[in-house]
Amino acid sequence: MTTAKTADKSVFARRESEVRSYCRSFDTVFTTAQGSEMTDEQGNRYIDFLAGCSSLNYGHNDPDMKQAVIDHIMADGIAQGLDMYTDTKARFLETFENLILRPRGMDHKVMMTGPTGTNAVEAAMKLARKVTGRKNIVAFTNGFHGMTLGALAATGNVGKRAGAGDVTLSDVTRMPYEGALGDDVDTLAVIEALLDNPSSGIDAPAAFLLEPVQGEGGLNAASKEWMQGIARIAKKHGALLIVDDIQAGCGRTGGFFSFEEFGIEADMIPLAKSLSGMGLPFAALLLKPELDIWKPAEHNGTFRGNTHAFVSARVALEKFWADDAFQKDVARKADLLERRLSDIAGHVPGARLKGRGMMRGIDVGSGELASEICAICFGQGLIIETSGAHDEVVKVLAPLTTPDALFERGLDILAAAVARAVAPNPIAAE
Repeated sequence: MTTAKTADKSVFARRESEVRSYCRSFDTVFTTAQGSEMTDEQGNRYIDFLAGCSSLNYGHNDPDMKQAVIDHIMADGIAQGLDMYTDTKARFLETFENLILRPRGMDHKVMMTGPTGTNAVEAAMKLARKVTGRKNIVAFTNGFHGMTLGALAATGNVGKRAGAGDVTLSDVTRMPYEGALGDDVDTLAVIEALLDNPSSGIDAPAAFLLEPVQGEGGLNAASKEWMQGIARIAKKHGALLIVDDIQAGCGRTGGFFSFEEFGIEADMIPLAKSLSGMGLPFAALLLKPELDIWKPAEHNGTFRGNTHAFVSARVALEKFWADDAFQKDVARKADLLERRLSDIAGHVPGARLKGRGMMRGIDVGSGELASEICAICFGQGLIIETSGAHDEVVKVLAPLTTPDALFERGLDILAAAVARAVAPNPIAAE
């Protein structure tokens, strides 16, 4: 007979780097997770509105994905294959081709990169420079693209950039995202005027790199017209269009890609987070065939494609993307989320909704208030985080598969937390 032993949290302070972050907001030791809930070692259950920062769009430990990975392991399936041919890679690529690319009229190649989103972004920036012979990448205010030096150069957050120390983060020109200069300023016109002026001091760009919804930057959501304008300007100036869909993709905003209804063609699309289906590390870069000018091993890495993730990713595609039922259900939940958040925001002076689809939040006007709301939520059994330049947005990233009753219960906790934080303006739970 075994006796359960609780973890000694002192080991984290004693041995883990000070760079750890999420654990500081959610100070408990988690042991199990299923669907849209996590459980700690004391048996406390938490509704998860963080979902691995959108790497768990299909929830924790989906039973079909989990069983497929277990079966693969028990059959002595390949665990590490570098970039050799494997049966699991073949089945993933065929499924991705048949369920995602062909139905959308896309002919992109799939480049296996290192296991995280920043690896896919680095590959995209590197390839854009190789293809065009130019160095400059146009990135946008409040954008976040990763923590390795190239991707960090395109990231706006001052705190993240500070981690590079005295290293120069260069060859990136920052342009204003839609709405960044206020609702009355046409940022497309600003960008075009600067690039059209040969004396602006801005080098001809190799690529434009942007997120259709800025996940870490405050859930700023670009409009169809603005995205089309950026695509037009990029083409006019001989630059490639890199659409970073790492956080907004894989169904988070509705379609598999967050820009499907915008009528644009992305030259390259970095993917990661929920690409594996169940939180296993897996990133890839989609690129148009004519851009695939790499020489063999010119861009490589030991973990180019996680073989176990090929298994779970294929099952995710087969289970959720073989027809439009899942996408319709996400749209229905997104409407519910918008209604509830609109009601909650109405009780916070000056608050406003941000984002799109199931990637939504409330800008409450200050990081202090947003952090207080999230702390109250955690105390009541809801895991939720902030976003934005000043952490002023309370950000909802619930798994897309969250049952309605649990989803509503999490939103009730959020509503009560806001009521407590901005008292005496009570919010009645729906």
